[in-house]
Amino acid sequence: MSKPTLQKVAVYTLGALTGVALSLSVQTIAADKKDDALPVQSIRTMAEVYGQIKANYYQDKSDAELFEGAMKGMVADLDPHSEYMDKKGYADLKENTSGEFGGLGMEIGSEDGFVKVIAPIEDTPAERAGVKSGDFIAKINNESTRGMTVSQAVKKMRGKPGTDITLTLSRKNVDKPIVVKLTRAVIKVKSVRHHLLQPGYGYIRISQFQERTVAALNEAAQALTKQNKAPLKGLIVDLRDDPGGLLNGAVGVSAAFLPEGVPVVSTKGRDGKVGMVLKATPGDYKLSAGRDPLDGLPAEIKTVPLAVLINAGSASASEIVAGALQDHKRAVVVGTQSFGKGSVQTVLPLSNGSAVKLTTSLYYTPSDRSIQAQGIVPDVEVKDKDRLDESREADLVGHIGNPTGGEEVNSSISADDYKPDTSKSESKNKKLTDEERSSRRVPNPAKDDQLRKALELVKSPDQYQKSLGLAAKNPKWKKIKEDEKSGKEEKGK
Repeated sequence: MSKPTLQKVAVYTLGALTGVALSLSVQTIAADKKDDALPVQSIRTMAEVYGQIKANYYQDKSDAELFEGAMKGMVADLDPHSEYMDKKGYADLKENTSGEFGGLGMEIGSEDGFVKVIAPIEDTPAERAGVKSGDFIAKINNESTRGMTVSQAVKKMRGKPGTDITLTLSRKNVDKPIVVKLTRAVIKVKSVRHHLLQPGYGYIRISQFQERTVAALNEAAQALTKQNKAPLKGLIVDLRDDPGGLLNGAVGVSAAFLPEGVPVVSTKGRDGKVGMVLKATPGDYKLSAGRDPLDGLPAEIKTVPLAVLINAGSASASEIVAGALQDHKRAVVVGTQSFGKGSVQTVLPLSNGSAVKLTTSLYYTPSDRSIQAQGIVPDVEVKDKDRLDESREADLVGHIGNPTGGEEVNSSISADDYKPDTSKSESKNKKLTDEERSSRRVPNPAKDDQLRKALELVKSPDQYQKSLGLAAKNPKWKKIKEDEKSGKEEKGK
């Protein structure tokens, strides 16, 4: 896809599992090759199924209901991220990309037929009620969610701000179901926040990639420099539990730290053909004409020692940023292996006001690594012993495999790995107080092993330099490169 086309239609989409933060494409479907002959027998069989339902089903179903169900099933069977959206679903998706919407404030996905919380969003009804990453939503207002799609669950949890809803949660290592009552609210997501950890060393947290994320990153960097009263000596970018969002945001955030013009991410579609290559240039991350959102960025941000924090909740846009900075040896990546969502979803509006979200290609890092079902391997692995549960792309039924032969990574944490104290599980289910929520948002290296290690690295030039690119020596990374090499040699014979 050419650069002008990319700028004309909106960029591709990211977003982990739920597609909560997606860019929107206004393009129409165009055939690149002659249509194959119609599958007459399959169409005949489908017509027979339709006829049997109309004639014998115990309820009279309208034609619109039957055909919408058929379209949903056809798309949903492709992979976990493709989806047919009715008019309301499409409207909800467009609300989410603006960073303001009504609901409870959590990222959800589907795992083995159950609705699962990927991450509660900061300062929302879900977080205030104590909903945690890894919780399964067993019931919504006493209705079982078993077999419920993500879209159906989202519709049931949304409603008029100020109205109440009751969720029944199942949590690992907690014997009894957890029942929480939440009040719906207009969710205003602030995707970037910052903090000066100590003189000279800053921290920037990105919770989602939205329309204003690149500009907000710039503002945070300027604020940190002003607060420090001198150029920063080191910086930590926290992408943990960031489920993704707009591709433009990922390219722009990467561009803030990389030399202008270097590649950030590429895509490959059918038959491994390269679709587009996005670089650290304003034309590849600006959403509209006008001022570059990175204008006025402090100069030292391009060269200051940089650490990036990731974990199993870091997906798509987060993985693109971490992968680009890692490949260019611009940052040391610290934490645990990321989620592994390396597929591109494009939202294609349909003539009746609905839309279809289709996986159209896969993402690749600048060194031609596929993120899909593997994720980003950290340069320095530091586990989080408080994280009791996690899920990854490779856990999803019907997921797309890694095309370069990379080792797929499933959930790794179990009750046997870390034996938490469950005797006080009841106390963990209480709602968070304002003081507790506030303290959780203030980064504290003394209580955060991953953050502490990242700070140590950016403060120690020798350790920092030795850690840059360490992931390339990881056996999982090495396996990818060996598979790629043997594949090319075999092809050349």
